[in-house]
Amino acid sequence: MNVILLEKMANLGEIGDTANVKSGFARNFLFPKGKAIPASKQNLADFDSRRAELMAAHDSNVATAQKRQGIVAGVALSMQVNASDEGKLFGSVGTQNIADALNEQCGSDIVKAEVLLPNGVIRELGSFEVVLNLGYEVTATINLAVQGLDAVAGISADGSMIEEIIEAEAAEEAAQEVTEQAEEETKED
Repeated sequence: MNVILLEKMANLGEIGDTANVKSGFARNFLFPKGKAIPASKQNLADFDSRRAELMAAHDSNVATAQKRQGIVAGVALSMQVNASDEGKLFGSVGTQNIADALNEQCGSDIVKAEVLLPNGVIRELGSFEVVLNLGYEVTATINLAVQGLDAVAGISADGSMIEEIIEAEAAEEAAQEVTEQAEEETKED
């Protein structure tokens, strides 16, 4: 199916180019998102009259993406997670975790779909370069350091819950004090 592109799209072409795409891609993605229209004589004539308007909108969108890039480009992000002694994470660091941490640190508006992790979620400690696709062929790279925590979320080195240990020790001390008081009272009698 031939379509006229209303936006610059990687692998398809520039604004105003005609591209031959599969009909399902056109019907289910390009047309509903307003990224293309069917290539017909009438649509070509309409497009020529709207070309300046579409180019201005595209330039505005690129400027917005570049402004967002300026906020996050080169940021050094550090995340502390619970991990084993071998450096394997208990869980993983995914796109949502990275987007949330980046938004909190920089005050940006990154969504998880913009975070690219080509090898899947991160499951080990280390330093990683993460690419953000901000749209309109604008990308930013951040440095992510995934570090292990000692006693994260109240878990001790042997994997037991610190709060449970503290409560057990407190209960043991209380029981010992009661026993000592009882022994003192029996000695006095």
